[in-house]
Amino acid sequence: MHRDYLPLPCRPLARGARVREPAQAAPGRLTLDSPAIGFMTDFLAVPAAAIEPSATADEANRTMMRRGVRSLLVTDESRRVLGILTATDLLGERPLQAARERDVPRAEVLVRDVMTPAHELETLLLDDLRAASVGRVVATLARAGRQHALVAEVEGGAEYVRGILSLSHIASAIGITYELSVAARSFAELESAIGGRG
Repeated sequence: MHRDYLPLPCRPLARGARVREPAQAAPGRLTLDSPAIGFMTDFLAVPAAAIEPSATADEANRTMMRRGVRSLLVTDESRRVLGILTATDLLGERPLQAARERDVPRAEVLVRDVMTPAHELETLLLDDLRAASVGRVVATLARAGRQHALVAEVEGGAEYVRGILSLSHIASAIGITYELSVAARSFAELESAIGGRG
């Protein structure tokens, strides 16, 4: 079916036209006191990187590489969250353990075999995050020993995963290496590492 569309009117750019700036000034150097909400990947703005539980671990790894992420939500066909899969899960011992337990080759290990299931996940509430600093998020992740935190919002009695926070994203914005943030097992070590960067 072919339809004719009328072009929009065009005109010359006005002399002296300026580029619009963000309503708020760009933040200065990120510190532990900076607002954390700006570092949440918001699934209303960026589609969630997700995979089904029946995909292979190798497919999940390729999906992470293609999307440029280090975690995937594991969802069913109704987009219900079944768990989360991280790069650490894929690159650690879990795939080999799962292959031994299921008595299958490593290439046949499935996402469901290595993911962290939903019942083991803790979430942060969006309303709490809006008032939180980066330091509180880092402390929360360090205490839990996790690299990622899901952010949930409740609407009409239902809970939705609204976004995700990544320690590697925060570490990169602060200016420390991701490996350092992984190695720092306590908030005090992370705070010392961050404070040591001028």
